[in-house]
Amino acid sequence: MADLLHILPSFPTNLFTHLLPSLEKNLITTTDLITVDAVEIAKRARLPALDVRNLANAIVAALKVDLGVQKVDHGSGVEKRSNEIDQRTVLKRNGKQLVENWSMISILDERLDAVLGGGIPAGYITEITGESGAGKTQLLLTLLLSAQLPSPHGLARPVLYISTEASLSTNRLSQLLNKHPYLASLPPSEKPSLDLVLSINVPDLESQDHILRYQVPVSVRRHNVGLVVIDSVAANYRAEFEARAGGSATMARRSAELIRLGSLLRDLAREQNVAVVVANQVGDRFFSDRSKAGLTSNNVTTGKPSSSPAANQETAALPGNKPNVGLDVLSLDHQQRWFTGWGDDQAADQNLKTPSLGHTWTLQIAARIALHKESVYTRDGHEDANSGEGAVRWKRKMKVVFAPWAKSEIEGVEFIVSTGGIKSLAAEG
Repeated sequence: MADLLHILPSFPTNLFTHLLPSLEKNLITTTDLITVDAVEIAKRARLPALDVRNLANAIVAALKVDLGVQKVDHGSGVEKRSNEIDQRTVLKRNGKQLVENWSMISILDERLDAVLGGGIPAGYITEITGESGAGKTQLLLTLLLSAQLPSPHGLARPVLYISTEASLSTNRLSQLLNKHPYLASLPPSEKPSLDLVLSINVPDLESQDHILRYQVPVSVRRHNVGLVVIDSVAANYRAEFEARAGGSATMARRSAELIRLGSLLRDLAREQNVAVVVANQVGDRFFSDRSKAGLTSNNVTTGKPSSSPAANQETAALPGNKPNVGLDVLSLDHQQRWFTGWGDDQAADQNLKTPSLGHTWTLQIAARIALHKESVYTRDGHEDANSGEGAVRWKRKMKVVFAPWAKSEIEGVEFIVSTGGIKSLAAEG
């Protein structure tokens, strides 16, 4: 039961001190208590079934209060919380209340904001993923400034930047203030300020867990922070777990840590109405031999038809076609193209990437925005992506992979990064 106070920090454990040691000794978790029959738990821990059932009921009641689907019953003596938490009935708000409380942070580019459904909303975890040099940090720095602006561009609140790698680039922030077309046009009294950008550096996973769990909630309440940025969420986990040899046990521990992080950030976003934006790294995608054979036979990259029945089944399952029952559509290789941000476009099935931290982390976030970067060669003034010759430039695109408030995009919107920040390019034609 060591995880009980991580899930419900305010749970009154003093009422059940005679049960907790035996439950912990028998490796019974909070999840076990609310999903497994109380009689079965009582047999394993050699405890009275009635007491175990009472504990399970108390945990369920506390979870409902914590989620905001049930008010506190002060007469029960089980949940006595502060007035602030008593009034937290977030899940019971009606549509009108949700619309009235809906607030977003603009990227300060009309076309990019339109793709994102208006910007980055408060109250949710949004991930921005892409390879090095794709523009993740530039986008985050823009958000640090726009979040300080009044509605409809921002939240008119200070911001918090948590770095796991390089320190906050204050020089680049100053440059954006002076060079960004919109920010530079504002009078000095209305411009965002670097004094309202709080910065914390977390060099390892242990300090990251402590800072996020204890220091960040206090800072958010004390300074009325409206945006929390983590750049990047994967760095410390990769340093901590990928250097070890532990097999499935190490991966299971990492998954548990990621679930705990997701729960912590979701609670922070929901309770304080904070926009939580995290940057994530990507790695090259590798396919199993079976998937490689399917992709090769289907000639996805060349566009040539195939006479192979298996290839035709694969083709039928691609977007816009009817799936064939014979294809293993539940395989990760097939499905990850729709939630990673790479592979959903048949014309770009080369150099595929996968966001770090795997499927476990994907389930913790509300939205994923992918930034693509590819080299484009030009000859005689015309682009030729496959020639490998001539002058080269970087072509960057932003696409919404999934988000409940925005439409997912396959093509995405091309943008450039300049001294004035991120700017979308007009659509061709």
